[in-house]
Amino acid sequence: MSSNPIPQSSGGGGGRGGGTSDGLFQKPRDPSMAPRHYRTPRSLPDVCPKEPTGDGRGLCDGPSVVADQHRWTVYNSKVNLPAALNDPRLAKRESDFFTKTWGLDFAETDVMPSFYLPNITREHFSSYLQETAQREKIHERCKNVCPNKDDLSVPTITNNHDKARAELEQVPKIFMKPEFVLNDPATFNAVLPWSHFSVAGGKNSRDVASSRLLQEKLSHYLDVVEVSIARQISLRSEAFFHAMSSQHELQDQMRETADAVAKLRARTAAIDRVMCRGPLRALRDALTRNNCVKLHNKLKLMAAVHQTQPTVQLLLSTSEFVGALELIATTKEVLQQELQGIHSFRHLGSQLCEMERLIDKMMVADFSTYAQSDLNRPFEEDSQVMEKDRLQSLVFGLLRQRKLDFLDIYSDEMIRAAKNVVRQCVVKSVSQISEIDADTVKFHEQMRLMTFHQWFDLLLDIFEHFILFLKRIKATLSVIRNVVLEVLDSSQRSRLAEVTSATNHSNEDEEESGGSALNSGEAELAYLTHEGLFISDALNEAEQRSSVTAQARAQTRAEACGSDSASATTESSSSREHNSNTTSSLPIGGAAAISEDVMPSDLELGRVANNVQELLYTASDVSHDRCVKVLMTRAKDGSLERLSSAEFVCLSQAVESFVKDTEELCGRRSMSLRGALQSQANRFVQRFHEERKTKLSLLLDNERWKQAEVPAEFQDLVDSIADGRISLPDRKHTGSEDRKPSEFLCVDGQKYAVVGTVLLLIRMFLEYCQCVNDIPSITTDILTRLTDLLKHFNSRSCQLVLGAGALQVVGLKTITTRNLALASRCLQLVVHYIPVIRAHFETRLQPKQYSVLRHFDHITKDYNDHIAEISAKLVAIMDSMFEKALSKYEVKAPMPSACLRNVCKQMAKMHEAIYELLPEEQTQMLFLRINARFNLHLKRQLARLGVINDGGPQNGLVMVDVAFYSENVQALRSLECLDLNMPEIWEQKR
Repeated sequence: MSSNPIPQSSGGGGGRGGGTSDGLFQKPRDPSMAPRHYRTPRSLPDVCPKEPTGDGRGLCDGPSVVADQHRWTVYNSKVNLPAALNDPRLAKRESDFFTKTWGLDFAETDVMPSFYLPNITREHFSSYLQETAQREKIHERCKNVCPNKDDLSVPTITNNHDKARAELEQVPKIFMKPEFVLNDPATFNAVLPWSHFSVAGGKNSRDVASSRLLQEKLSHYLDVVEVSIARQISLRSEAFFHAMSSQHELQDQMRETADAVAKLRARTAAIDRVMCRGPLRALRDALTRNNCVKLHNKLKLMAAVHQTQPTVQLLLSTSEFVGALELIATTKEVLQQELQGIHSFRHLGSQLCEMERLIDKMMVADFSTYAQSDLNRPFEEDSQVMEKDRLQSLVFGLLRQRKLDFLDIYSDEMIRAAKNVVRQCVVKSVSQISEIDADTVKFHEQMRLMTFHQWFDLLLDIFEHFILFLKRIKATLSVIRNVVLEVLDSSQRSRLAEVTSATNHSNEDEEESGGSALNSGEAELAYLTHEGLFISDALNEAEQRSSVTAQARAQTRAEACGSDSASATTESSSSREHNSNTTSSLPIGGAAAISEDVMPSDLELGRVANNVQELLYTASDVSHDRCVKVLMTRAKDGSLERLSSAEFVCLSQAVESFVKDTEELCGRRSMSLRGALQSQANRFVQRFHEERKTKLSLLLDNERWKQAEVPAEFQDLVDSIADGRISLPDRKHTGSEDRKPSEFLCVDGQKYAVVGTVLLLIRMFLEYCQCVNDIPSITTDILTRLTDLLKHFNSRSCQLVLGAGALQVVGLKTITTRNLALASRCLQLVVHYIPVIRAHFETRLQPKQYSVLRHFDHITKDYNDHIAEISAKLVAIMDSMFEKALSKYEVKAPMPSACLRNVCKQMAKMHEAIYELLPEEQTQMLFLRINARFNLHLKRQLARLGVINDGGPQNGLVMVDVAFYSENVQALRSLECLDLNMPEIWEQKR
C-alpha cells in the first residue's frame, strides 16, 4: 500500500496538536504550546496536593508537581489515547474533542461575537493582499507549468475508492447496523434463513447445497470487509505508526516524571525528618500547653460559676438585690459566651432565671413592706426618709428588672395610709371626749356627736397630720425621682461613651489586626498535626485570638463575683459596661444574648420620672379627698349650715390655709376640698341670707315707722365705714355702753333720722360684706343675696308705708306725713351706701364678673323711684287739702279769711312734721311743689269767682289773704328765702 498524505481534518484527537510540512500529524514538543483549558484543576486520587511540598527547581526539567499544581497537565487527563482514537460511538472525530471532557450531553452552540474585539473585514487584509498578489500570480503560473506529483494519484485513489464502495454495497445492510446482535432471534433468522433448510431431520442434497451456498456467501462478505479494512489501514498506516511513536514518547515522559516524583518525595521526607519534626513538635507542645492553660482557666471559671448560687443567697440574706441581680446577669453571660454546651451547667441557666423571678417577687414585696412602714410610722418620729440606702437599692433593682409599676404599689399604700391618718386622728380625739362612747357609736357618728369646737380641733389636727404626711411622701418620692434621673443620666452618658469608644476602637483594631496578625500569626500558619488541622484551620484560630483577652477578663470578673460578694456588688456596673464594649468579639449567639439592654429605655425612664411627679399630685388629691370625707360626714346632718358667721369663717380660713400649704408643698392646685367648702359655703350663704331676710321681714312687720334713737355703737359703725373699713368691728369699743344714744345718725356731715329697722339693715349688709372678706369664693353668691335683701327692704317698706300695709300689720291708725318723710329718709340712707357696697364688691370680683354689679344700678333706680313716689305722696296730701279748702274760699271780710288761716295752719303742721326729718334743700323743694299746687287751686277758685287783678275791692281783699299766706309760709324755718311766685294766681290778660 502506498502511504498517501492524510488531511489534518481526518485525524483523531491528536490531529489538533499541529502537523508537519507534508501534512502528517506531529505531536508538539513544547509543553507551552499545548492547549490550555481554563477550568478548576482536578486532583488524582493517589496525589495529595494538601501536603506541603518543597521546591522542585533542583530536579530535572520534567514536570513539577509543585510548580504545575494549579494548571492543567497531562496528568489531569481522564481518557487514554487508544480509547479516544477507537471510540466506536462517534462517526466523526472532530466532535470527540469536547465530548470526551464534558460528556456526551455536550451540545455545541453558537458563540456570540465578543464586544471587545473589532469587526474584521476584508479591508483589513487589503494591504497584505496587495503585497502578495504578485507572488500569488507567480505561484499559480508555476503550478500550471509543474503540476504536483500528489495530484497525479488522485484519479487512482478515486477509482479505488469507488471500487471499494461498490464491493461494500454487496454486503447486506443488516451487517452494518449498530444494533446488529445475533442474540436477537429476528437478526439471527435474517442472517441464517433456516427456512431454506428441511425441518424433517434428514439431510438431502438440496439442503447441503443451500448451506454451502450460504457459507460461501458469508465468506465472500467477510473477504470484502477484510479487503476494505486492509485498504483503509494501508491508507492510514503512517498515522498509526505516528500514534505508536507518540505512545513510546509518552511512556518515556511518564518514566522521567516518576523518577522526578520519587526524588521529590525523598527530598521531602528528608526535609520533614531534619527540619520539620522538631519545630512541629515544639509548636504542638506550645499548643498543648495553651490548651492546658485554657482548660485550667475554664475549670477555674466553672468553679467560680459553681459558687454563684450560694453567693446570691448570701446577698439576698442581706437584701443586696442589686448585687444579686448583677451577679446573676454576669453568670448568665458567662454561661452563654464561655461555658456554653457544658453538660454539668445545663440546668444552671433555668435555675438562675427562676432565682431572678424570685428576686423580682422579693423586691416587690420588700418595696410594699417599705412603703407600709414608711407611710404608717408615727408622725412624731423624724421626718427624714426612712432607710434611704435601702430605698435607693430597691428602686434601682426594680428599674433594672423593668418593674416600672412599683409606683402603683406606693400609690395603693398611700391611699390606705391616708385613710389611717384620719382614723387615728378621730380615735385620738374621741378618746379625749368622755361624752362619746367609741365602742357603741359608729365611726362616722362620732364626728357628728362632737361640738363644733371639738370637731374643728379634730379638723385642724387632721390638716396638720396631712401636711406632715405630704412632706414625708415628697421626701420619699424625691429620693425615687433622683434615682430614676441618675439612671437616665448614666444611660445617656454610657451611650455617648459607647459611640466614642466604638469610633476609637475601629481605628485601633484596623492597626492592631494588621500588625499582630502578621507578627504572632506567622508561626502558627504551619501544618498542625496534633489534631490533623491544616492551614485553613490555623487561620481561623488566628482570627479568633482577639476573643482570648475578652474571655480572660470575663473569667477574672466571674472569679471575683464567686469569691467575694461585696466586690461583685461594687464591680457589677463596670463589668456590664465592659461586656457591652466587648460584644463584637464574642460569638454570634453570645452577642445576640446580651445585646438587649436590661435597663429601661430613656423614654420609659422619663415616663417613670413624670409618674413620680404625678404621684405627688395624687398624694395631694388623696389628702384633700379624705378631708372632704371628714367635711361631708360633719355636714350630712346640716350642722355646717347652722354655723354662725364667725364659726364658718374660721372653718373657711382653716381650709384655705391647708389648701395653700398643700399647693406650695406639692405644686398642685387640688380643687376637691375647695369645691366641698364652696358647696357648704353656698348652703351657708343660703341659710345666712334666709335668716337675715326673715329677720328683716319680722322687723319690718313690727316697725311703727317712728324715729328711733341711734345707739353709739351704730354711730361708730357708720364712722368706720366712712374711714374705709367696710366690716364689722372685732369687738365693741370700750365705753360705748356709757355713751347716750343720739337722735340722728350722722353720715358724712348729714343727719339722718332713721327707724330701728334701717340700723339693723346697715349691720346686715356689713355682715354680708364681712362674709365676702372672709370667704372670697362666695362673692358673687353673696352679692346676689345682698341685692335680694335690699330689694326686699325696698318692696316691703313700700307696701307698708305707701301701700298703707302698716295699718293692718302693725295697727297704725293712719300713715302720717312724718311716717312718709321718715321712710324717705331711710331710703336715702340706703341709697347713700349702695355705691360704697358696690365698690367693696367690685374690688373682690374678677373683671369678667363685673356684669353682676348691674344689680346695684337697678336697686338704686328702684330706691330713687320709691323716694320720688313718697315726695309725690306728700305733695298729693297737701294738694287734696288745698282742693277741699279753697273750693269754699270767698272774697269777703273779715280778712284774712278763715280758709287761708286753715291753709296756713296745715302748712305749718306739714313743715313741723318734715322739717327735722328732711334736709333743708329737700324741704324747700317739697314746699315749692306744694306752693305750686296752692297757686293752681287758688287761681282756679278766683277764676270761678270772677275776681281779677283790676285793683278793685275784691282784688284788694285777695291781696290781703295772699300777703297773709306769704308771711306765714316764709315765717317757717328754712323757707325765708323761698320764692312763692304769687302773681301766678291771676289770669294773664290776653
